[in-house]
Amino acid sequence: MNTFLSGSLSILFYTFCSLQVYSSYALADEPVVRGTPLIFPQDHGPHLKQSIEWWYLTANLKSASGKRFGVQWTLFRTQADQANLISPWWDNQLYFSHFALEDDNSHIAFERFARTGQAEIIPQPFMARIDHWILQSQSDHFLPLELQAKEEGYSVNLTFSNSPRVLHGDKGFSQKTGEGHASYYYSYPLLEAAGSITFKDEQYQVTGSAWYDREWSSGLLSENYSGWDWFSIQKSSPDSGALMVFCLREKALEGRQQKYRYCSGSDISQSGQVNTLNHQDIQLKATEFVTLDKHQYPIQWQLNIQQPSDLTDTQLTIQSTNKDSRNPLSIPYWEGRVQVSGDFNGVGYVELTGY
Repeated sequence: MNTFLSGSLSILFYTFCSLQVYSSYALADEPVVRGTPLIFPQDHGPHLKQSIEWWYLTANLKSASGKRFGVQWTLFRTQADQANLISPWWDNQLYFSHFALEDDNSHIAFERFARTGQAEIIPQPFMARIDHWILQSQSDHFLPLELQAKEEGYSVNLTFSNSPRVLHGDKGFSQKTGEGHASYYYSYPLLEAAGSITFKDEQYQVTGSAWYDREWSSGLLSENYSGWDWFSIQKSSPDSGALMVFCLREKALEGRQQKYRYCSGSDISQSGQVNTLNHQDIQLKATEFVTLDKHQYPIQWQLNIQQPSDLTDTQLTIQSTNKDSRNPLSIPYWEGRVQVSGDFNGVGYVELTGY
């Protein structure tokens, strides 16, 4: 590890912890304001006036022989003004990226840290790069996207296409708590994926579905929150659309279990129309757990959604595909595939932070 990165690790750890729990830590951030229009292609690029930002992609894939895989690739950017460095290689931004692959029996994750020059983000033609890991558009149009990432024994070379763009919340203003903390948030939730992956030195041709998320904000949550459970789900029927739900957990007092304090979501049609789901529309309950290294993680949930459009209930069971989808990186968190059954079937991903 070079001297710059070694000296910046304490900054990385602090800001990444803040990222996981959406802390109130902030660095002269421009506030997130309801009614601010999202502008494209500009908003595909970085927002250096906000302290926390990510470009995030997950995919459920299957080979010709039926072997199933999951892929996650995320590039994070965070302000680190307190480094007090003056250098052409330092722009007060710290970049880090996570690349993870899993089959039904194992999960592996890699990370990279970068400063300006090692990382590059361009709105049009879109490109998000850290060293040789790169997500980019094939032309001036945002879609199709190509993802290339490689580590010893593992790689992806995938193309993603054919999804509407979806603005979550109030035209991209996504409220995160009852106290009003918020982010700007949009997705391409119904991507079709195709290409090749290498897993444990074996190459597979794969197809499947994928979800691309973009979110940026100033500091968001208070210390009253410990983390979140976030779900992205593609419904199995091609014309049924997708579902996004997140629930934030309050910090557990001594002798009490954590509980979900604030939930929100988007029920998305195949064409990209959104029914916004508010806190009162969502009931989420973890029903099965696994203990790993003395930490307990939920691996099954019951999700009940009161549809605001037609006053009917949607009842779902969400089950982790793997019993251990932790990313054992500098700051560990869970990022793994899920299967959905009940009033509709589907596949997706769950992200668990703060456990």
